[in-house]
Amino acid sequence: MTDQRIEGLATQVEGKAQSGFGKLTGDSKLQVEGKFNEVKGKALDAYGRVIDGLDGLVERAPVQYQDHARKGLDFARRKPLLTTGILAGAAIVLSSLGGRRR
Repeated sequence: MTDQRIEGLATQVEGKAQSGFGKLTGDSKLQVEGKFNEVKGKALDAYGRVIDGLDGLVERAPVQYQDHARKGLDFARRKPLLTTGILAGAAIVLSSLGGRRR
């Protein structure tokens, strides 16, 4: 289990507690913060699951590429937001290139 999954589960539990306490006290701001933390925790957990899945793929990669793949995964573990931004930007560029063909 990666650090992202552990942090995600902890954030999720914290968010549920905040949301419940906000409902109990009638504090809508605390409820919203709790819901936000729940979603944030789920996203971190999902990101951690993807990283865990990619670990298995690295083992099946050709030997000459395994070292580079491990370095990429280590970067993704240390910088999850930057990695997500890079992948989202690449997806936008690729989708716009695909839409121009007619």
